[in-house]
Amino acid sequence: MIRPARAEDAGALATLELDAFGSDAWSPAQVEAELAGATRRVMVAEADGRVIGYGAISIAGDVADLTRIVVTESRRRAGVASALLAALHDAAARAGVERMLLEVAESNVDARAFYATHEYAEISRRRGYYGDGDDALVLARAVP
Repeated sequence: MIRPARAEDAGALATLELDAFGSDAWSPAQVEAELAGATRRVMVAEADGRVIGYGAISIAGDVADLTRIVVTESRRRAGVASALLAALHDAAARAGVERMLLEVAESNVDARAFYATHEYAEISRRRGYYGDGDDALVLARAVP
């Protein structure tokens, strides 16, 4: 089940962050700020009464930045990320967004393939953007 995130989800989201990103994870305070932000939309995936993933966007006018999609490791490659992305596209469309942007590491072949299947295309590159020197690819797609 996909639903809008609630304040009481903050602890579960912070745990997902830490599991997925380690030292690059958002802090609990950053997660809480995402949940409280007026220009933010956060969607949660639940199964068996527990949070198994989430996605977040930040909206600025007619553009939204996809800031996160995180799925617990045991539920990856089961359609959860696609369901979250679809819910975020719907939330963006309801907010009047026309285009969604995101950044992905050039070396993250799996993520790049995932976004390509969802009609994202590269529009720019940020050389040496990540701490390890990897380039960030800026991807975009229209929000129907």
